[in-house]
Amino acid sequence: MAGVIVLDLDDTLYLERDYARSGFTAVGDHLLDRLGIAGAGDRAWCHFEQGRRGDLFNRVLSDAGVAPDPDLIRDLVEVYRTHRPAIRLLPDAEAFIDRALAGGRTLALISDGPIAAQSAKAEALDLRRWFDPVILTDTWGRAFWKPHERAYQAVMDRHGRPAEDYVYIGDNPLKDFHAPRRLGWNTIRVRRPGGEHAAAEATGDAGLAAHEARDLIETATLLKLP
Repeated sequence: MAGVIVLDLDDTLYLERDYARSGFTAVGDHLLDRLGIAGAGDRAWCHFEQGRRGDLFNRVLSDAGVAPDPDLIRDLVEVYRTHRPAIRLLPDAEAFIDRALAGGRTLALISDGPIAAQSAKAEALDLRRWFDPVILTDTWGRAFWKPHERAYQAVMDRHGRPAEDYVYIGDNPLKDFHAPRRLGWNTIRVRRPGGEHAAAEATGDAGLAAHEARDLIETATLLKLP
């Protein structure tokens, strides 16, 4: 039985697309106030829905007839990453947390991403109410993002239990499961419909999770939660 359940954040506990939509709204408001550009947030969302990533803000500015100056792009990225996100836990995530705690399990969290953005998400979702520790790997720098083992080892140091007592639940086979597998943890992939990595496949056995579920309700059943 996994006594310590360690979860990923993005597309595991809430939908990353909800964060993106919230961020684009903040960027749109900023561009309206600063440059009088209307509708930028909606245009950003349309590009996101079409699969554009990376240079999305460049495209939004070009659509508005504004040169994508590097300083302006950096400003928009900062607005996006530091805004207070309008996000909430998914219903199955709320139910999972309740069932895990009712079953006497301990919850922890490991999440990658720019520290300002991940900290804002953790605060908006009030994660420290349930999870101990909440590890945002960018606190140590990008070199320690998953699949580095440091965060997983920190959870083990915090709780002091043998490796077989831990399970990691995440969504991205390209990075989430390598370290916990090496450490001897159980692993579960949540392949949530609509998730950013739902279609991604592991590039080798090291990225495969031991189990797969569509959501955290199925995950709770796998873990035999009450």
